[in-house]
Amino acid sequence: MKHIILVTGAGKGIGKAIALEFAKKSLSLPGFEPVLILVSRTAEDLDDVAAECSACGVRTDCMVTDISDTAGAIRLADTVIARYGTIDCLVNNAGVGRFRPFREITEEDFDYTVATNMKGTFFLTQKLFAVMEEQRKGHIFFITSVAAEKAFKSSSVYCMTKFAQKGLAETLRLYAKECNVRITSVMPGAVYTPMWGEVPETVKAAMMMPEDIAVPVVGAYLLPGRTSVEELVFRPVTGDINE
Repeated sequence: MKHIILVTGAGKGIGKAIALEFAKKSLSLPGFEPVLILVSRTAEDLDDVAAECSACGVRTDCMVTDISDTAGAIRLADTVIARYGTIDCLVNNAGVGRFRPFREITEEDFDYTVATNMKGTFFLTQKLFAVMEEQRKGHIFFITSVAAEKAFKSSSVYCMTKFAQKGLAETLRLYAKECNVRITSVMPGAVYTPMWGEVPETVKAAMMMPEDIAVPVVGAYLLPGRTSVEELVFRPVTGDINE
């Protein structure tokens, strides 16, 4: 059975790991045929992920889109529906951040972070949820952060947008319960991804890896439709970094 799955921010980090995990599951689950719509701002990154997924025999569809452009996010949704007529899973993984003391945050930092983490995510979700609502099935993941529940001094705007994503997920769930759609908020702590830049080896050794998040996310999707995992929270066993 085909499953139309869209992953934003699929070129690197957690998004890439989730796409690859869906592809790998197709090898071990008879009848599971994911069609992976891979979305990123960078074509080269998508090409690499698509090649790895295709090696598992999975069909991929790469769409270069910057969801911080609201019109682009809406075009993305329209293209998916026109091309496939349905959507089974949306993984809202694309996210950005600027990390500096509160008094040093600029308007450009603010707009940059809000455009992707809040505005683009909201309108992409709005368009695709309407389809799920009508077809009475689907699953939406929000890859937020432990910063959706806990403040960090150098992350004022990032925390604000992640709190907002969690609020959106909880509000959307009120609608989703009425139409058999599942909503999952995923809140990872420190995961070694390009967003962190260069970190000392001692810090890296304490961090989680993207596949640590991807495996349970895909597992939540593959649960029977009667069961919804509402929240997944992950932290390094040693606790939060920079707390």
